[in-house]
Amino acid sequence: MSTLDKIDLRILKVLQDNARITNQDLADEIHLSPSSCLMRVRKLEQSGVLASYHAAVDLKKICRVVKCIVTISMHNQTKKDFSQFQSYVNSVPEILECYTVSGAFDFFLKVASPNMERYLAITDELIECTEAEIHLSTHVVMDENKADRAYPLDKLL
Repeated sequence: MSTLDKIDLRILKVLQDNARITNQDLADEIHLSPSSCLMRVRKLEQSGVLASYHAAVDLKKICRVVKCIVTISMHNQTKKDFSQFQSYVNSVPEILECYTVSGAFDFFLKVASPNMERYLAITDELIECTEAEIHLSTHVVMDENKADRAYPLDKLL
């Protein structure tokens, strides 16, 4: 785990809000010289703290999409079954996120597909990708009430 000071945390907060900010504007905002700011950003990148930069796409403006939250339970599974399942999940671009979780189910998936037909094909393949008994529950997203991608660093550290 990296040790971050208050300046590093301010850099991360600004970059989470606006990854396209210029180094000069970032330096001005956090009250550093541009060279010191760039040195810190590069250090955060090299250490893996800044893993990547992303653009947020508003899908509603360009296409129709079916978003689903899927909970999956595996019964009588082996290590091989988990591995096959995870390999399948990693191979499907429409599966945006996959979490192994504790509780009533084993996996929590976020899926975005162009239509329900494609979504059903994905779930059929999920069920068939391993010999373990899989139970899944689909929750179709009706509206996105909060989709903040920025971590509240000031609350977590």
